[in-house]
Amino acid sequence: MTVYRRIIPISLREAAAFVNAHHRHNVGARGHKFSIGLSEDGILIGVATVGRPIARAHDDGLTAEVTRCCVIEGKANANSMLYGAAWRAAKGMGYTRLITYTLPEESGASLRAAGFVENGRTRPDTWDRPKRKRAPAARYPEGEKIRWLIQAAERKR
Repeated sequence: MTVYRRIIPISLREAAAFVNAHHRHNVGARGHKFSIGLSEDGILIGVATVGRPIARAHDDGLTAEVTRCCVIEGKANANSMLYGAAWRAAKGMGYTRLITYTLPEESGASLRAAGFVENGRTRPDTWDRPKRKRAPAARYPEGEKIRWLIQAAERKR
């Protein structure tokens, strides 16, 4: 039996609903630059949402961030297909770098398969500040994260 997979454009509303229903530890993104889906024989099995980088230091206008990537459990190679498609789309829009984050207990195999490399770790922190109180985000794990990066090759002059 041949399985037919296809990358499709989807709305933020569709992507967020899918993440809310299927993600282990996160809720759907509130905003995006674009979202893509992966269908298998016409059924949505995964989504990726790409937006501006969360960290101000990375928000240089040429860097985008995969803010959510979620696949139905047991769908081999689906995550790497979504990461690869997200990079191709971002690069086509003029972005030169794409970043994302994983938890330390996640292997990162899908990211490596799509060409990403580990690019550092974050400090455990919260959005709460003394002059700007913030409640913890729903279903968002606190603690250290691993940053992953893929970037366009620099042109020789």
